[in-house]
Amino acid sequence: MDLGEIDPSTPLLWALRDTLGLVGTKYGCGIAQCGACTVHLNGAPVRSCQIPVGNLSNEEITTIEGLAGPDGALTALQQAWIDEDVPQCGYCQAGQLMSATSLLKNNPNPSDADIDAAMSGNICRCATYTRIRRAIKVAAGNVSATAFYDAAATKGERV
Repeated sequence: MDLGEIDPSTPLLWALRDTLGLVGTKYGCGIAQCGACTVHLNGAPVRSCQIPVGNLSNEEITTIEGLAGPDGALTALQQAWIDEDVPQCGYCQAGQLMSATSLLKNNPNPSDADIDAAMSGNICRCATYTRIRRAIKVAAGNVSATAFYDAAATKGERV
C-alpha cells in the first residue's frame, strides 16, 4: 500500500477509510479502547486509530476486506459468524472478526478463557458475547453449528 502522500501523523484508520476506500474498518472511540478499528499489522491485531502512517514502512496490513479468499469464499470463522447469527447492529463486527481470526491462527483450539482473553479488547454494545464465543468454537471445530431456528424440532417455535 502506498501511503507516501499522506500526512505521516494521519492514523492508519483514516488512511484506510478516506484514502484507500477500505471502509470495513470502523471508527469507534479513537483511543484504542473499543476494538472497532482492529486490523492486522504483520499478522497481529492492532488498533488502527492509534498508528500513524509515518510509523509504517513495508508492513503487511490486512483489513476485514482481506479476510475472505481471492475468490470471495468466506473463511470458516466468517461462515460461523453468519451461521451463529452473531451480528446485531454489526458496527463492531469487523474488529471482532479480526481479533478472532488472529486468535484462531495462533491457537486453533481455544478454551473459553483463551477466547475471553483474546477478545477482551473488543467491545460489543449489543452484548453478543456468547454468540461470538460460540462462533469461534464452531470455526475451531469444537462444537457443531447451532440450528437457530429448526421448525421440525421446535414445531414452529423460536429456539
